[in-house]
Amino acid sequence: MRAADVALESESAWPSDALEVGRIVDAWGVKGWIKVLPFSSDPQALLAAARWFLRPPEEGARPARPRSPRETAFPTSLKIVEARQHGDFIVASAPAIGDRTAAEALRGARLFVSRAEFPTSAEDEYYWVDLIGLEVWNREGVLLGRVVGLLDTGPHSVLRVQPENVPGSNESADERLIPFVAAYVDAVDLPGRRITVDWGPDF
Repeated sequence: MRAADVALESESAWPSDALEVGRIVDAWGVKGWIKVLPFSSDPQALLAAARWFLRPPEEGARPARPRSPRETAFPTSLKIVEARQHGDFIVASAPAIGDRTAAEALRGARLFVSRAEFPTSAEDEYYWVDLIGLEVWNREGVLLGRVVGLLDTGPHSVLRVQPENVPGSNESADERLIPFVAAYVDAVDLPGRRITVDWGPDF
C-alpha cells in the first residue's frame, strides 16, 4: 500500500451515521482482494456502499499482521471498486490495496458503512438497526418498553422489548418477546420513534 494511496483514502471524514457491518478476516487471492465476514445474513449494505470505513481490531481480537517501519498508517477508509458474495463471505477490491501483503495487513479490521448508503428497503421492510431504540406501545396506549434487539427465528424476526421500569437491565426474564409480524405489529413510525402493537401489558 503506497503512502499516497493511504493519504488519499484517509481524507474521507468519518460519517456520523457509521454502523459496524463486518470484519476483514483475511486476504483473498494474490492481487490485493480482501475477504470479509459480514454481520448480517443479507449484507446488502456492504455490497452497495462505495466506501468502507475502517477501525483497527479491538483489543484482544485477532491482530492484523505486524507492520514494518516502511509501511504506512492504518487507513481509515477504502474506496471499493468491486464487491461480491463468496459463500458466507464478501470479497472486495480497493485501489489502495495493491497486493496480498497489503491485504493481510488489514486482517481483523472492523468495517463500517454510512447508514445513508444502505439500499432503500421495500415497503413494510425495516433494517434492524432502525428498530432498536424505538418505543413500543400497545393499542390501549400502554408503554411496553423499548426495542433493545431482535432475534432471527427463520420464518420471522422477534422484537426484544425491555420494560421501561427496569432501566439498564439486560435480564432476559424482564424482556418481552414480540413477533415482528402483521398479526401483532400494527404500525412502525420511524420518524416518531414508535411501534404500535396488539400486545397485552401482562404478556
